[in-house]
Formats: sequence, structure tokens, C-alpha cells
Amino acid sequence: MNRRLLLGALPLLAAPRLVRAQSPIRVTDVLGRTVTLSRPARRIALTQARHVMAIGLLHPDPVSLVTGWSDDLRRMNPPDYATVRNRFPRADSIPIIARGQSDGLSLEATLAGSPELVVISRGSLRILGDTLPDQLTALGIPTVVIDFFVDPMRDTRRSMAILGQLLGLQERAAAFDAFYAERLERIAACLAGIGEDRPKAVVHAHAGGTPCCFSPGQGAFNAMIRFAGGHNIGADLLPGATGQLSLEYILAQDPKVYVATGGPYGGRGGVPLGPGVDAATAERELAAVLRRNRLDILPAVQAGRAHAIWHGFNDTPAHVVMLEAMARWFHPEHCAGLDPAATMAALNDRFLAIPIKGAHWADLPAPASPGPR
Repeated sequence: MNRRLLLGALPLLAAPRLVRAQSPIRVTDVLGRTVTLSRPARRIALTQARHVMAIGLLHPDPVSLVTGWSDDLRRMNPPDYATVRNRFPRADSIPIIARGQSDGLSLEATLAGSPELVVISRGSLRILGDTLPDQLTALGIPTVVIDFFVDPMRDTRRSMAILGQLLGLQERAAAFDAFYAERLERIAACLAGIGEDRPKAVVHAHAGGTPCCFSPGQGAFNAMIRFAGGHNIGADLLPGATGQLSLEYILAQDPKVYVATGGPYGGRGGVPLGPGVDAATAERELAAVLRRNRLDILPAVQAGRAHAIWHGFNDTPAHVVMLEAMARWFHPEHCAGLDPAATMAALNDRFLAIPIKGAHWADLPAPASPGPR
């Protein structure tokens, strides 16, 4: 009798779990739109291919999920694309659904892959059009907007949580969130009490690869500079997200710290940083860029307060590494205990399916000491 009662009760005991498993997944994206899936997505289209790196913080084989992506990664950052392809050769066979900065998204190519979810970067909406998410949803393809670029200090944690829910990887997303939050707390702790004691900094974007001196103004990069305890002199002059600063303006402002951004610029005049680049090469080319642009006359450079950081950190949750590096450069007396190398190693070991390899920041080599007389 007891056995029959127990067997009869099993469906009732299992029912709540079954109901939960079949419940739709509902999230609110960074635009405030409600996105609903009947089950975790296993086929996704990316309007920015580089977001495969962010998904790789959660999933062991992010490329296996992708039905189509834009050509931004292979076109703008071949070394990073090579890293993806070498680890996941299937990358070469993924259809391209968007090309360049103005061609927009091919609906035909997107639909051909039968995606269960389209992931759109908030920053790409200025090219793709603000109505695209709702157009795709109307065609029966759930579409989510995330952001690591327009306002990363506000939207990164939220965007990773959204991806975790939609991919059914909430536990991994929660683990990354705890890691990310703890790193931000470390930075905030070492900067506690600085108030407005923020050294002036010039951030020379794509240094050497564009005319001197392209700089962030208002916007995402400025928010990250402020979080790291610096004062961006570009924001004092430029009303938009980016613009040009003259050498004369920079000299007049007398920034205490110079930061170049670099990337896949080997042989093209910029500061090479990223996969396949060693620290000595990055340091040598940083010094060369400073000389060619006459920035070596800056007191900050002459004092050895010149550095370079990988530009790609501006559109990935791994930007926490950049925040730590900048905090050390802006406030070495308070933040010397921060260790961006250890943070990068932890990201690689604990989270990233596509590890970050190579030099991703550099410091100006100290001038050679004069020999004994």
C-alpha cells in the first residue's frame, strides 16, 4: 500500500519541476524591451562577431551556437579572429550576415540560419537602425539588445546576466558577475578618498594609426577613465564620444599620464597589442609612436608616465583588466596592489573559452641609466 501511494505521488512531486523547466524565459534587455524564449537558445545570430568573446565567458564552445555573424572580427581584428578560428575551426564556415559599417544586416542571410535568437549590440543600432530589433521580433525571431560599448559601466553586468538567462547558463553568469563585481570593488577600495584628486590624462586612441591626436571625449571611455580615478582632458574639449586634440592643446593641459590605445597595428605605424605580440615589441613601438608624433616632449612622457592599452577592451566585459591597469597608472601610490596580469590569468583559467593571449598593455621603457664616469 505504501509503495503504491508513493508511486502514485511521484507525478505530483515531479510536476512543479516540470512546470519550471517548461516555463518561458523572459528578460528585459538594455533598451527596456521584453524578450521571451520558450527554451534556452542554442542557435544565435550575432550582429557583431566580437561578441562571441563575451559568450565565451559563459559557454565552453561559443562558436557552436552561432548561425551567422558580421564580418567585423575578421575584417577589423584579424589576429583575434585567428585566435577564434584556431581554437574553433568551424568559425570559417559561419555565414556572414552583415558587412562593413554601412551595409546593414541581411535579413535573408540571417533567416537562412534559422536562429532562435539574434543578439544586437546597442552601439550597432546607429548603423542597423533603431527599429531593427522589433522588426526581427515581428518576423518571429526573438531579438535582444545588449551593451558593452555605449555605457559599459552601467550595462556590462546586466548584459551578461541577460545572456546567461537566454542561454540557460545562469550559474556561469552569476559566477562571472561575482568575479567582475569583486574586481570593481578592489579598484573602488584603493581609490576611496581621492575625491576630485584626479590626475589629468590624455588617452590617444589608435595612437600612430591615425593623425595626432584622436581622443575619447564624452561617453564610454570617459566613464571608464573616471572610474579608474583619472580626468580625461579630451572630455573638457570634445562634445561627442571622440574627436581630435591638437598637440598644442595637449601641451597646454600638461597631462600627468599619457595612455595610447593599440591593437593589430604591426607594420602600420601604431602600437601593436593583442595576440602574437610580446611586451618588448609593444614597448619599443610605443616609444616610436611618441617620437614620431612629437609627444616625447610631454613632461609626463619624459617622466616615464606613458603607457599603452589594447583598444579592444572598450567592447568586452574583460575591460576590468583595463580599469585595473589605468587605476595603477593614475594612482600608483594608492593602487600598486592591483594586478591586471593576475586578473587576466583568472579570466583565462576560470571563464574564457577563447583565452586572451599576448601583450595587452605596455609601459614606456625606462631610459637607460648613464654608465659610471
